[in-house]
Amino acid sequence: QGQVVESGGDLVQAGGSLTLSCTTSGLIFDDFAMGWFRQAPGKEREAVSCISKNGEDTYFEDSVKGRFTISRDNAKNTVYLQMNSLKPEDTATYVCAARSYGLGPGGMCWSKYEGDYWGQGTQVTVSS
Repeated sequence: QGQVVESGGDLVQAGGSLTLSCTTSGLIFDDFAMGWFRQAPGKEREAVSCISKNGEDTYFEDSVKGRFTISRDNAKNTVYLQMNSLKPEDTATYVCAARSYGLGPGGMCWSKYEGDYWGQGTQVTVSS
């Protein structure tokens, strides 16, 4: 049974940086596109960034473009989300997901209703 586990969430001041990690087990990492989604209290889950199986294609939600970077290390079964210039509106639970079908239409992230494996999430809180 595949598992996805996130780490790296923390409390940080606005303007600061964090790197989230997501490590998988029980699945062939290279066969999955990976993605980061987030959910703030009272809001729906939204896609943040996704990366293709070979790491060549990436997608970023408009509000994080230029501030966040996604990367993967297939040798370590791990995907990373480097977050810079954090804003209070980035506060949310960040959830990692894996999808065997690959990226969504047009190279975007897939729907929050899809995905083969989802983690439990890691909390990111940005204070103003």
